[in-house]
Amino acid sequence: MYPTGYNKGSDNLTSDTQDMSQGDIAYARLLSSIRDGVFRPGDRLREVEISEQLSFSRTPIREALRKLEADGIVEHRPRIGAVIRTLSQGEVVELYEMRVVLERTAAEMAAKHATDAETDELENINTTFGAAKAPNLAATINQKFHRGIYLATRNRFLVESARGLNNALLLLGPTTMTDDARIQIVTQQHRDIIDAIRAGDIEAAGASAEAHLQTSLRHRLKIMRG
Repeated sequence: MYPTGYNKGSDNLTSDTQDMSQGDIAYARLLSSIRDGVFRPGDRLREVEISEQLSFSRTPIREALRKLEADGIVEHRPRIGAVIRTLSQGEVVELYEMRVVLERTAAEMAAKHATDAETDELENINTTFGAAKAPNLAATINQKFHRGIYLATRNRFLVESARGLNNALLLLGPTTMTDDARIQIVTQQHRDIIDAIRAGDIEAAGASAEAHLQTSLRHRLKIMRG
């Protein structure tokens, strides 16, 4: 769920970058900056400024911006230049509808196939998530939790489908994990999913996953509406 050349745990470039072009490395770093909230939806991406920030010449930055535009993350606006796309409320609803389809299916399949070790790992991740204080850290751990459910499905095609949503998820903007009350609600919802998976209760696992995402959607829309 991360671009080639990234360490999933830290998002730092690894030794894999020696086999990547400068444009690919610039692309990976820009993608990481968007994921971390350094650049947000609606922000203008100026070649000169980004070149200075990332210590690249303008050529690989230009190549990276073209790739981001092809991915649907960046759009080119006349007389303005490259801008990170902003999703409308309607698009956010559509995105969450697709997430419900995929993540409900993932939870149901995990209830069929997850090992005790995988379920234990989900519990460990959720415990760490519940103790997180920094919003970006909580968001990263949350992504790890959901990735763990997908991996427990034993279905490579479902995992690939989930990866296909990654770019759209980047356009949601800043994390909603901004306070302890929100984190504790999500932690309990995660527990509900874990309990159902451990019990092998397919229906409960799917229902818990859907309820979790519906809560997330309501929270996201509330933030968008101010």
